[in-house]
Amino acid sequence: MLDIRDRRILEELQEDATVAVADLADTVGLSVSACWRRIKALEDAGFITRRVALIDRRKSNVPMTVFVAIRTSRHSMEWLDSFRKVIAEIPEIVEAYRLTGDMDYLLRLVVPNVDVYDAVYKKMISRLDFTDITSSISMEELKFTTSIPLKYT
Repeated sequence: MLDIRDRRILEELQEDATVAVADLADTVGLSVSACWRRIKALEDAGFITRRVALIDRRKSNVPMTVFVAIRTSRHSMEWLDSFRKVIAEIPEIVEAYRLTGDMDYLLRLVVPNVDVYDAVYKKMISRLDFTDITSSISMEELKFTTSIPLKYT
């Protein structure tokens, strides 16, 4: 279980992982060495899995978000392993989920335009059989965050 300072450290790092340890220590009311030890302990415990840079999609020419819902009639481990391999090899697929309900999988892609999405679509259907693929293009991003709520820890 995390205490209030650990939660605060994680909240601050979720906002800016490049913050200087001295500044973070000041914000959470710890000495620099105590703050660093807590960060290291949070990493060792697996709360912090990695630190990344978030890239502006528009400046990187991938402004379009496409959600792809997939249904398959095949539910074997062999098919799932093949699917995992296919999606791992396509960098435009930035998120993938196996679901309950009517659809089996949901993908989130970032692409520069519909033509590139169509190429990704063709690559997927050339390698695997699907029962149904439904695509939805995002018109507006209403909320996007990489931060998770920490009140449950």
